Amino acid sequence: MKNISIMIKPASSLCNLSCEYCFYEDVSSKRAMSSCGVMKRETANKIIDNVLSCLNDMDAVSFVFQGGEPTLAGLPFFLHFTEEVEKKKGSVLVNYAIQTNGILIDKSWCRFFKSNNFLVGISQDILPEVHDKYRKDTNGSDTYERVNAARKALLSYGVEYNILSVLTNDLAKEPEKVWDYLCRENIGYTQFIPCLGKIEGEKKSCRLNPCSFAGFYSHLFFLWAKAFKAGKYRSIKLFDDLINLLAYGKQTACGITGKCSPQFVVEADGRVFPCDFYALDEYCIGNLACENVEDIYNKAAKSSFITRDDAEADFCCRCPYLKICHGGCLRMRKEVCGFDGENECGYRLFLDNCLPELQQIIHSILN
Repeated sequence: MKNISIMIKPASSLCNLSCEYCFYEDVSSKRAMSSCGVMKRETANKIIDNVLSCLNDMDAVSFVFQGGEPTLAGLPFFLHFTEEVEKKKGSVLVNYAIQTNGILIDKSWCRFFKSNNFLVGISQDILPEVHDKYRKDTNGSDTYERVNAARKALLSYGVEYNILSVLTNDLAKEPEKVWDYLCRENIGYTQFIPCLGKIEGEKKSCRLNPCSFAGFYSHLFFLWAKAFKAGKYRSIKLFDDLINLLAYGKQTACGITGKCSPQFVVEADGRVFPCDFYALDEYCIGNLACENVEDIYNKAAKSSFITRDDAEADFCCRCPYLKICHGGCLRMRKEVCGFDGENECGYRLFLDNCLPELQQIIHSILN
């Protein structure tokens, strides 16, 4: 039985915020055409046809919408998309998710998400002072209160949601405040994305460093573990990914073992890229508006991006955790694993601090 995930950028790199650390703004600026505008309905229809044509009864597909800011495509676009899928899906199982900054979310959006069982990811940096420092709108105004209002609106309509936060050095200094917020607001699922530097060129001042990564996650882990042992589970993606990897041998995060797996990142014109972090012209692997999933997947698996030979850092060969991470995600190596002249690897420091207790937790889960 097939189970595939298709990430779609219906508004390309368009956004109503001007976040200082936006990695997709950096990526798209390196392309010949930085923005493809809003996806046309004809393109959406062809993409739906080319995805569903490769699936059989009881196969599953997840359509995941990201950006830029995907809600800029407009609610009518999403209504059309879900209606087309409903007409054509047959017995294929369909799931929807969207990652949004929440600025445009109102009652109409909430009703739509609820009726179509969307999982909504809200981009929010937990603490107001950190969020508003980096997530300004295009007029330079703060956005925390508007995003928080969107989160509460989703909650009031019973929409399933989670939080995605960018882990800057500022946020990394406040693990206790972060944990207090997650507990107080009863946030069930949170993912932290390291604040990345530019693909090339000058470094961003807010870019995460390995010691900050290790310090934040080490402190957060022991708060999380204490709650876990008391029977109060709260999902933190990195901890979930490590448990899945070490307990069950499952890779639930791309790049967690140092190897990339082909992804389907679909721009608004239908072009497909194998990685959201590297949606660059040289890595384009096809167009889902005129090719089917299987053909593109075969090209992705053989693409120069996936088959490249990446050297590990010198200190990796002496690391006791080499078999776990092999240098980690290519795009996060500088910020997490010290591939940029740092003397420490954040991943190693974190595992030094937390692996013994993590193994105890894994033992209790397996038994």
